[in-house]
Amino acid sequence: MGFLFLGTTLMATTGMVKETKAQRVERLKREKNAWEHFDEIERFAREGFDSIPKEWLGTYFRAWGIYTQGDGQGVVGSGAAGGEGKAVPYFMVRIRIPNGQLTSRQLRTVAELSRRHARGTADLTVRQNVQLHWVTIEGLPEVMRSLWRAGLTTTAACGDVARNVTGCPLAGVDAGELCDASPLAIEASRELAGNPYFYNLPRKFKVSITGCRVWCAYPEINDVGLTAVVRDVRGRREAGFALRVGGGLSADPHLAVPLDVFVQWDQAVPVVRAVAEVFRDSDMLRENRERARLKFLFLRHGWTAERFQSEIERRLGFLLDPAVPSEPPRDVYRDHIGVHAQKQPGLVTVGAAVLRGRISPDQMLATADLAEGFANGEVRTTTMQNLLILNVPAARAAALAKELDAIGLRVGGSPFFRGAVACSGTEFCKLAITETKSYARWLVEEMEDRLPEFDQDLRLHVTGCPNSCGQHWIADIGIEGKKMKVGGRLVDAYYFCVGGGLGEHAGFARPIGYRCPADEVPGALERLLRQYLADRSGGETLRRFFSRHTDDDLRAFLAGREVVAVPRDPSPGPVPRGAEL
Repeated sequence: MGFLFLGTTLMATTGMVKETKAQRVERLKREKNAWEHFDEIERFAREGFDSIPKEWLGTYFRAWGIYTQGDGQGVVGSGAAGGEGKAVPYFMVRIRIPNGQLTSRQLRTVAELSRRHARGTADLTVRQNVQLHWVTIEGLPEVMRSLWRAGLTTTAACGDVARNVTGCPLAGVDAGELCDASPLAIEASRELAGNPYFYNLPRKFKVSITGCRVWCAYPEINDVGLTAVVRDVRGRREAGFALRVGGGLSADPHLAVPLDVFVQWDQAVPVVRAVAEVFRDSDMLRENRERARLKFLFLRHGWTAERFQSEIERRLGFLLDPAVPSEPPRDVYRDHIGVHAQKQPGLVTVGAAVLRGRISPDQMLATADLAEGFANGEVRTTTMQNLLILNVPAARAAALAKELDAIGLRVGGSPFFRGAVACSGTEFCKLAITETKSYARWLVEEMEDRLPEFDQDLRLHVTGCPNSCGQHWIADIGIEGKKMKVGGRLVDAYYFCVGGGLGEHAGFARPIGYRCPADEVPGALERLLRQYLADRSGGETLRRFFSRHTDDDLRAFLAGREVVAVPRDPSPGPVPRGAEL
């Protein structure tokens, strides 16, 4: 049979062959740059939700940082089809916060929009963004204009574009930082977001630029990770960056690959742009939506670090200097919670934990007031879904901490409260299998009651499906949403992965073959952590404890008895593919 390619539709002598999902998305992106058509969003607002065509609901809105919202049942609900749950006529709106930098005025704007347009709901994300929910098409233009007036935007917070550029929330004030890289993160964000040159990428593209020593923006799991290093040039100290490319999580986690380069300060943004160009021009990554990330050049297409470096240098038009020794951080905790001295004499940063990232308008307004009353109004978001207030006089830190605690944002708190991270889950996400936000809160409360004496830092990540928006692959304990049949009916369940971490001994959490219903997770965690407390040697961390025990041992600790391993992936419902969050 002979074939003829016409656009992206495959024509055969016997008739038409339907476009694949990837072909359809690629065609739509070529046909229209949605950033140039805000007027259509305004028209939809006037004419109502039913006037919105499918290509906007499924593709074009995403470039504006907007998703349709799920019906609360996720991918296994009765209305699910094609690997996604049923959508309702409301939107999730993601606000781009480069380097996590906010002013009190901007935080007030987000709070008021949450109150007026989002039923009082907002979430801090693992990329330092803020997400609103329940936004109607009628209110969408006002939301976007209000953000623009405040110096914020939703542009490129979702979709096949360069996502929010993350960085250290203590940039500029961290006493131990090698350099303040936040100007580069802001510049890179301006270079990529809204730039029609980078409108049509194969999929999402994530960039991290940090000058801190602890790599709190997780460069190892970004498509581009720039981390500060220092070299000596004729007796002069010069700060620059090491470069890693191709990191990511989802269903196929991959650590970013280090390149043999020293990136000078004024080369950083051109290098980010060159990597984005390599990604944009990799047509082989456009053939399958589930394998369209930069990491698949390494995982499936045989690329090496040397080939990638040669390609970006060709685009730059010059060779980069050879790498200098870099010191990945040890297994440090990166939540920034508590009171920390700044390099500015007499000033401190006060960090408060926002349990599972969910924050109310009242809490945001109170935080804005406190940032002005105790400091100069600078607020930062973190990759662990928390908030920081900068430039607080040290003598006033205790009083500020007390005020934050009073509104439910804990400056202290248990390891469970501080370490909990959760994705959107079935409450709003069409791709999720389990509910996560309320569940994470209940889980933390249960663990605080069961183990009030637990004294170790703990990254406890809850993700509602295999796509790892809750980043369970890099957690001490990561639980991944599944379904199980109990008494003849499907219930939420979780599969355990343990021992993940980044830095000096970077590695993903290992699936250990244990799954249980959601309501049995606290008991399983209590058994596991009591075993750790009883058996730990000296200052042994959880990660080291996990590494010296077999999967069989760990399953037995969790279950309270020996149990046979169960496979990770099978689920009674369809496993979602192609997550975008």
